[in-house]
Amino acid sequence: MGDVFPRGRVSVAGASTFGVGEMPGHSTIEMAGKAVQLALADAAIGLAEVDGLFIALPDDLFAGLSLAQYLGLHPRFTDNNRAGGASFMSHLVTACMMLDAGYLDCAVIAYGANQRSSGGKLSTPARPDRWDAPYNPMYPLSFYALAAARHMHQYGTTREELASVAVAARLWANTNPEAFAKGPLTIEDVIASRLISSPIRARDCCLVTDGAAALVLTRTDRAKDGPQPLVPVLGAAAATWYNSVTQADDITVTAAAESGPRAMAMAGLAPSQIDTVQLYDAFTINTILFLEDLGFCAKGEGGKFVASGAISPGGSLPVNTNGGGLSCCHPGMYGMFAMVEAVRQMRGTAANQIAGAKTALAHGNGGTLSAQATVIFGNAETV
Repeated sequence: MGDVFPRGRVSVAGASTFGVGEMPGHSTIEMAGKAVQLALADAAIGLAEVDGLFIALPDDLFAGLSLAQYLGLHPRFTDNNRAGGASFMSHLVTACMMLDAGYLDCAVIAYGANQRSSGGKLSTPARPDRWDAPYNPMYPLSFYALAAARHMHQYGTTREELASVAVAARLWANTNPEAFAKGPLTIEDVIASRLISSPIRARDCCLVTDGAAALVLTRTDRAKDGPQPLVPVLGAAAATWYNSVTQADDITVTAAAESGPRAMAMAGLAPSQIDTVQLYDAFTINTILFLEDLGFCAKGEGGKFVASGAISPGGSLPVNTNGGGLSCCHPGMYGMFAMVEAVRQMRGTAANQIAGAKTALAHGNGGTLSAQATVIFGNAETV
């Protein structure tokens, strides 16, 4: 059975971030709730009109119920599906289908975390699965290190090429007022940083920050009359191949090789027609793997592609134009922030706006390269 998706019939009416970087004194639900309020104000939609809530919080297994209670809502539907950083792109798939079917009229997707101000360390309820746990890996870092080591062995990817991903992210962040990490960063700096799980070093790893974000989705016929430029959803797909990356048939290939082509087929677009790409860059190897799997370069050529400057400011493919999880923010899960940046690019309001951009891809990753989800946004000209 083929994919059926309501191309362009659902749009983002509101988008927001809140507390990016450090926001001491706020709980996760408070941060998510504030992001929802800001996104609804952005859309000029009242809180009482929300009938669908989609959320995953780092510290609340009943986050959908908690957010409804916190906001004083009685929604028709809540979804707390947890697929790590891919959760929110997966939430968007469900929301789009339900909105198009008329089951919902206004859906909100939200996230909030206070991981920096509450301790400064990445916190996750996830753990290595029962087969990996006896080896006591650093979760999730060692699994990404395994993928990086294999990519280096199989394709000749170098430490310098991995480091160039972090350098490109920092260059974007330096001109984004919202980004948490700024200042000079060289390939030598990345390679000289502390080794954590070979071959991954400290500067290959995402930040630990606070932050919240929210999107408001409605049917396009309503969104086009709203106060913001139209941002239709052109395609969205998720794919899950395993829980632990140790179960992969090929550790250098992720399920993005499935979710990406499916989402692009729904949108009627090829990789060459995507103007800007927002990837879940929890580690530098992520960007290389996803660029390959999504079709922006051939398998094994990701290292050379990023080292060429293609993803940096002024390059041929603007990637993570806010600075990504490596330099903008990473409050436990980054997926929402990739989508918000894609929406801002389509609205023409991004800090590092790409001139003439009409299409944007946002890609989420969860677990240990386990769950992948791809969303393609457009502007009014694409529907």
